[in-house]
Amino acid sequence: MSQTLSASTLLAVPLAPLAGALLAGIFGTVFGGNLIGRRVSHSLTILGVLVAFVLSAMTLKSVALDGARFNETLYNWMTVGSLTMEVGFLVDGLTAMMMVVVTFVSLMVHLYTIGYMEEDEGYNRFFAYISLFTFSMLMLVMSNNMLQLFFGWEAVGLVSYLLIGFWFNKPTAIFANMKAFLVNRVGDFGFILGIGLLAAYAGTLNYTETFAKANDLAGLAFPGTDWMLVTVICICLFIGAMGKSAQFPLHVWLPDSMEGPTPISALIHAATMVTAGIFMVARMSPLFELSDTALNFILVIGAITALFMGFLGIIQNDIKRIVAYSTLSQLGYMTVALGASAYSVAVFHLMTHAFFKALLFLAAGSVIMGMHHNQDIRWMGAVRKYMPITWITSLLGSLALIGTPLFAGFYSKDSIIEVVHLSKLPAAGFAHFAVMAGVFITAFYSFRLYFLVFHGKERYDQNPDAHHDAHGAHDGHGDHGHDAKPHESPWVVTLPLVLLAIPSVVVGYLTIQPMLFGDFLKDAIFVNAEAHPAMAEFASTFHGALAMAIHGLTTLPFWLALSGVALAYYMYMVNPALPAAIKSRVMPIFTLLENKYYMDWFNEQILARGLRGLGRGLWKGGDKAVIDGAVVNGSWKLVRWVSGIVRGAQTGYIYHYALVMILGVFVLMSLFVWPNK
Repeated sequence: MSQTLSASTLLAVPLAPLAGALLAGIFGTVFGGNLIGRRVSHSLTILGVLVAFVLSAMTLKSVALDGARFNETLYNWMTVGSLTMEVGFLVDGLTAMMMVVVTFVSLMVHLYTIGYMEEDEGYNRFFAYISLFTFSMLMLVMSNNMLQLFFGWEAVGLVSYLLIGFWFNKPTAIFANMKAFLVNRVGDFGFILGIGLLAAYAGTLNYTETFAKANDLAGLAFPGTDWMLVTVICICLFIGAMGKSAQFPLHVWLPDSMEGPTPISALIHAATMVTAGIFMVARMSPLFELSDTALNFILVIGAITALFMGFLGIIQNDIKRIVAYSTLSQLGYMTVALGASAYSVAVFHLMTHAFFKALLFLAAGSVIMGMHHNQDIRWMGAVRKYMPITWITSLLGSLALIGTPLFAGFYSKDSIIEVVHLSKLPAAGFAHFAVMAGVFITAFYSFRLYFLVFHGKERYDQNPDAHHDAHGAHDGHGDHGHDAKPHESPWVVTLPLVLLAIPSVVVGYLTIQPMLFGDFLKDAIFVNAEAHPAMAEFASTFHGALAMAIHGLTTLPFWLALSGVALAYYMYMVNPALPAAIKSRVMPIFTLLENKYYMDWFNEQILARGLRGLGRGLWKGGDKAVIDGAVVNGSWKLVRWVSGIVRGAQTGYIYHYALVMILGVFVLMSLFVWPNK
């Protein structure tokens, strides 16, 4: 029996974090006179997110077990002609799952921040920002219309700008947050074009009303071309997803976002901003199913991101950047699933990835704290002896990431590989190769990090930069000296690691059947099984989570992952001289990877300079010459010239005026009287 959820309860979910953000941001900072201290600030924000999580969990229970749904408008903002702009919620299986993931990961990040940002001067401001970030993401995933979706979309972009540049006295952080903001504006331009086309041709911004007109849109052509209108709309929408979810070539902002504090790296990369694009495409599945061209485009972009961003993770030495490139690669996997019309598999991987990627980021932050702000994995080693909880949880997160059978990542990654293999789209062949190769690459760089950090010889006292307190100046922690032993982090840091490790292990096993083959997402996601039969064929091969894990031990992805782990162990534990020897023989390839395929160079030296030259040309030629010179200055000069002539004729003598009148009469007679004779 389907039930209706309470509007007031749903409204409390985003408003609780917003209230905490406002209280901490106003009364806990200089802006409001520092009326409340650190303890009150973090208590208020954590309470707000806790309330949101509890209500989200209750909502998920009602949706999953009782079939409850909600799709109503809460507030009409304005009506322009027939177009209504409103605030409303749509809560189904997809939304309820996202609500729980966002609030749970955010709650873990809030708790973790108590320990990580303990000595930072911007402690209260940071808590206000992450609560505001949570509010923005909740408004995005709960929306039932494009206007509210765009509000949440832009809000997470704005708050990410504030968080990436949280240490605003650090030049690299300022550059990184501006880069993130500008790159996302490129994607958002395409996104708003897609929304505008929907508003123009569907006449509504409401999801349900738009999807009801999807078949009508499929019969229209884009004006002036023979392109399908729905293809143009879907590609424009996906360009927005390319920016938010960091897909090639709009991926360049995400690795640099590591300049922000580690807690926000976990929040951005795990459950909020970068998953917004994946969520949006899944939500728009009734539109994307109408365009094979758009789906092929998505497949190619996702495959490029999954494969080539993984290569970059191999050569990184900064612990956070390795995890960041892992995020890029996994987002590529999700995008490939979207292109294969396996939207439920994409959001399934989104969910599992949120838990183990938040775990890996927070574990990386714990290592940084324990290593006294050293982030270079080359100067770590044997950390497991000093940080046992961080070690175990990191191992569990890494096993989930590489797709070890029975772990959460196994079920979602293997499902992606299988549905791409079954897809009949032309781009599926390249995509399948990319995701298969990505399995080996992911296992290699993940366990390269793991072995160098937690095993082998202790190297932390050999760090040439250990005498400098560069990290300590910005990480919110005091300098402990480069000779100090590593130490386990406080319980407020390790508790979130343990709580995140649990779903990283079990959530895939528990949820694969209802999410992929049950009714949990059936009314949230639409797939045309006749045109895109991959999911239907995959469902026919599924015989339970345990059977899938057992079968996984015999499949190629498992052996590729095992080979990646074994190679990482040999190269960095058994024969540590081998990496340097390989590097010397493939220096051109290493240089290409070290320069990140020269994408940043191209953007800064070619694209930015070209646009700057274009802007200068428009400024000088258009603004100064045409607008200022011809229109503004030209108009007043013309008026002055005409008025000068007219003023010369105004002599003040009556006989001059009489002569002009007589001449005027003569001219009129010449024009109108004489020709009639």
